[in-house]
Amino acid sequence: MKKILIVINTLGHAGAETALLELLRNMDPEKYEVSLFVLMGQGEMIKYVPEHVKILNNEYDDCSVLSSEGKKHLKKYVIHTLMRRGTIFRMAPYMLRNLFAMIRRKDIRTDKLLWKAMAYGAERISGHYDLAVAYLEGGATYYVADYVDADKKAAFVHVDYVRAGYNRGLDGDCYLKIDRIFAVSDEVKESFLKIYPECRERADVFHNLLNQEMIRTRAGLPGGFSDVFDGYRILTVGRLTSQKSFEISIEAMKILKDSGENVRWYILGEGEKRAELEAKIKELGLCEDFLLPGAVENPYPYMAQADLYVHATRFEGKSIAIQEAQTLGCAIVVSDCSGNKEQVVQGVDGLLCDFTPEKIAEGIKELLHDREKRERFGKAASEKQISDVKEIRKLLDLIK
Repeated sequence: MKKILIVINTLGHAGAETALLELLRNMDPEKYEVSLFVLMGQGEMIKYVPEHVKILNNEYDDCSVLSSEGKKHLKKYVIHTLMRRGTIFRMAPYMLRNLFAMIRRKDIRTDKLLWKAMAYGAERISGHYDLAVAYLEGGATYYVADYVDADKKAAFVHVDYVRAGYNRGLDGDCYLKIDRIFAVSDEVKESFLKIYPECRERADVFHNLLNQEMIRTRAGLPGGFSDVFDGYRILTVGRLTSQKSFEISIEAMKILKDSGENVRWYILGEGEKRAELEAKIKELGLCEDFLLPGAVENPYPYMAQADLYVHATRFEGKSIAIQEAQTLGCAIVVSDCSGNKEQVVQGVDGLLCDFTPEKIAEGIKELLHDREKRERFGKAASEKQISDVKEIRKLLDLIK
């Protein structure tokens, strides 16, 4: 039986983690002995890991990394890891060198700066594997490249590598130690190859696996909107982070309300930008119109009940949330950015808009006032074959 190790940074409620769980479900336990190591030992999605997968973490905290409790635990873990094995002294030259580079670029990314140290100071996994897979950029990839004994190594790239803030100085050329790099879309692949052109022969596209039948089933479970509202409901699912740029959506909502639209916008997600976004919502007088209910375990009833799904972000890799909304027949408005434009066909199953409050509001108005177009887009979206389990062969063929 072949032994496979998969490493991921955290296991919270997010797109890449959702796709990983579906990948794990499709690995035959009769053929593969699969182990999972969560680098930071934290995340609420651990309860959904299939029973046949062995969890290697000696200690694990199942609270969300985005909750107040989870953030406290994460800070303690980071400090502990920096102290373990003399990591803070060993990695100081690396961190200082890259910090100064970030300061020069006026783009400081603390999480990117720490991933190498987290990989070095993490628990070590003993034993040999036929295949080791890093399922996220940063810490997981550094860990697999440098500290795992395996015949073959693979790494997944889920984001626009350039826009996300990665570079070779941070990576230490770790991808040169990887046998196969899987990008989740063609655009993600090309962005990555701008940084690592010599990896072109080892790079491939591996589309996210998604269980569409499960999504449709869970959409029918109790849940969804509980407030009393007789207007149009707009929904977005995503973490409250800089990448998602929800301040633009808030400004778009201001335009909609000022023009007399009877709409309410809901963001299902949590993140470090909550306080900043709440302040902007209050400043623009949208406290009853632009709502931040937080993350929910089952967002699918909301998607099924929403009049419109909007995904206006600065950049994407390949959004699981868009794919989920399409599965449930949502009419969709997305920003015209990398990742999004591979998923939505303009005028067929959604609208692509420039990433400005004015254009997003314009796209929303167009669909809200054209019921026939909303229904046509939703029907086209629901009929898309989004996921193909045959994709998994690209990974498993490495140890054929």
